[in-house]
Amino acid sequence: MEEISVITAVHHPLRRRIIDYLQLHEATQVGTLAKAFGAQVGSISHHLRMLQKAGIVEQTDDPTGDKRTSWWQLARRRITWSESDFDSPADAMLAREAQRANVRHQLDRLQRWHRVSRDSDVEGFATDTLKWATPAELRDLGQRLNAMLDEWGAGIDREDGQERLPVFFFAHGFPTEV
Repeated sequence: MEEISVITAVHHPLRRRIIDYLQLHEATQVGTLAKAFGAQVGSISHHLRMLQKAGIVEQTDDPTGDKRTSWWQLARRRITWSESDFDSPADAMLAREAQRANVRHQLDRLQRWHRVSRDSDVEGFATDTLKWATPAELRDLGQRLNAMLDEWGAGIDREDGQERLPVFFFAHGFPTEV
């Protein structure tokens, strides 16, 4: 179970963007993050420290060996929770709001894609299905999808000279009414 402090740290809008950037670009200098987001270095450093306190990012050595620059990378790539994980009504409310913020973030990305997709040479995809599952089978599906995405991503050679675009993938599996 995640601590509520981790969940709330991750769902600050700028921190979420920092996490997304580090997922794509791996170890990154603070100044590069500030430039990417049009933010002050001090602001980015503050948000990185908040994410570090939550165990999401960690400082790393400058790949060139320069000790004067501050580089950061993800310490972990996955955070999973449910509002039912929390006994405290206040924490359950924060977890629920973080879930809502996460869904808004996902849908905002999808809407942005649809606005520009007509002008793009790259096609996305959509998928959905309806099946029967026990709670354990649903958990298993989520674990299998995460493992498949990890394996798929590890098989991509980013140094092969091919042009790549950032790709956002999201899927939801949940009990529903028919």
